[in-house]
Amino acid sequence: MAVTLHDVAVRAGVSKSAVSRTFTPGASVSPAMRVRVERAARELGYQPNVLASSLTTGRTKLIGLISNNFTNPYFLEIFDAFTRALQDADLRPLLLNLSGAADAGESLTKLRQYSVDGVIVASSTLPPQFATVFQDAGIPVVHAFGWSSPVAGTAFAGIDNAAAGRFAAQTLLARGYRDVGFLGGPEHATTTQERLAGFQSALTGSGKVATVHFARDYSYAAGHEAMTVALRQGPVEAWFCGDDVIAVGALQAARAADLRVPQDLGLLGLNDMAIAGWSGIELTTIVQPLGAIVDAAVGLIQRGIADPEAVPEHRMLPFGLAERGTLGPPV
Repeated sequence: MAVTLHDVAVRAGVSKSAVSRTFTPGASVSPAMRVRVERAARELGYQPNVLASSLTTGRTKLIGLISNNFTNPYFLEIFDAFTRALQDADLRPLLLNLSGAADAGESLTKLRQYSVDGVIVASSTLPPQFATVFQDAGIPVVHAFGWSSPVAGTAFAGIDNAAAGRFAAQTLLARGYRDVGFLGGPEHATTTQERLAGFQSALTGSGKVATVHFARDYSYAAGHEAMTVALRQGPVEAWFCGDDVIAVGALQAARAADLRVPQDLGLLGLNDMAIAGWSGIELTTIVQPLGAIVDAAVGLIQRGIADPEAVPEHRMLPFGLAERGTLGPPV
């Protein structure tokens, strides 16, 4: 039979409440009492019941992790980083897949059934207002890897998408490309709109106008499909793809059209997902600092849980460039 809190109390010669306090973070217990209880627990092989302790503390340590980008391999890297970071922080992720749906109210109902302590929305396609539903319900929420325009009441961790778009345009112009294009993700996605706005603003002073196309979703197939269509409609010297997985699809579409990259066509991605560095792909891409964003988001959700009255922060992380083989050199 499982060892109980009562068994530990008997072995240590203390009350059950003393054992409970010993295994409750922040609870008051003397050093001598802690030593006795922990020794008894080790001897008996006792492990605290997390669900039972949540009834005492009012905290489940469950964090709802919401996304709808499961077709994008980059988000598998994001989920891996989030689950490890949350576990290292003594929190437990509860993953909610919203692919094919975007009902914030329904998501709130589901997460309330598990009494989550906080919510992290990891998506680039859900609208900013989606996260505010949780904030309005009194649940701390952080939006990561999505829109970067400040929204009152919602914490954010990520890069400045408009700045990344400007940087992309400046990078292409610095390589001597004259006719440039933007191949974004879904047109309705706020990240797509922010990156496009930044890209176009950087072209304004140069007198150039970007060719614009959108992929139906963040997937290899969508990128391949969109680039195939774009290539039929006219020549463009270089493209900024608003996501690496779209860029990889575009790369293969270019090769299928007998175009050499970067000799005939330049490609620039965004994210620096693992596949971008694979042999045969070697995508030049804007680096989104995945680890730093995840750490910032976990820190923000911890802050929101500890102090519900704290003003939500927006943490913009710096991005960079991973130089590989799909753009020509600077001129």
